[in-house]
Formats: sequence, C-alpha cells, structure tokens
Amino acid sequence: MSIVSQITEDIKTAMKAKDRDTLDALRAAKSEFLLAATSKGAEGEVDDETAMKVLQKLLKQRMESADLYANQNREDLRADELRQADVLSRYLPKPMDDSELEQAIAAIVSETGASGMADMGRVMGAASKKLAGKADGKRISSFVKAALN
Repeated sequence: MSIVSQITEDIKTAMKAKDRDTLDALRAAKSEFLLAATSKGAEGEVDDETAMKVLQKLLKQRMESADLYANQNREDLRADELRQADVLSRYLPKPMDDSELEQAIAAIVSETGASGMADMGRVMGAASKKLAGKADGKRISSFVKAALN
C-alpha cells in the first residue's frame, strides 16, 4: 500500500476515533499531496518518493515551529506541534544514527571515487538520493564535508 493511500485510510480511522491531533497532521499531509499532484509537471499522482519528501518537509516545519514556541514559552502550542510531528514521523523511515550515517557516507565516497572537496557536489547528489528520508540534508552535508577533508 502506498503512503498516500495509507494516510487516507488512517484519516478515516482517526475520524472514527475522534483523534484530533492525528487527524490534523494527516489532513495537512493529504493537502500537501493534493498540491503536489496538481503541480506543474505532475501527472495527477503522488508516488512514494514525492510523498516522503512532502512528509519530511512537514515534519521539519513542525519541529521548527515547536522550537519557536519553546523560545516564546508557549508550551501549549509546542506540545501540539510535537504531537503532529510524532504522527508524521510514523510514515517515514527510522532516521540513521551518526555511526550508520558515517558508514553510509564513507561507502558513497568510495563508490564515487571522490578525493577532495572538489567532489562534494557529486557525493552530495549520490548521498541525497541514497539516504532520502533517513537523514536530513544538513546532517548529510556535515558528514560529507568531514569525510572529504
């Protein structure tokens, strides 16, 4: 079952259970899927790769909002954002820890034959594709820089 259809089914389940937090998070995801499906170049369907990118974007937004609310001492709003982030993270693969990421980057560096910072773009392209959904771009970039130096 695709991510989009799974989320559609889970929306129905959340509606029946009257689970407001889950419903809000999943409706936001469904809305973004519809926007992605109707965007220029899309064929009316959202594949799992696009769905993962959308979910990562939404998760990142929720985490940034939670940080802002924490800085403003708005724990009620922060808690809402964290609950929604938790719901969204259920549909993403488990994030890699530092040692796994370091090993994956080392393997990509050896596969691409990179030897220095001049090859950063090539390594980043391969790493971003291979590690999509498992690590965010900033973490990947910092590990690539460390591996190439």
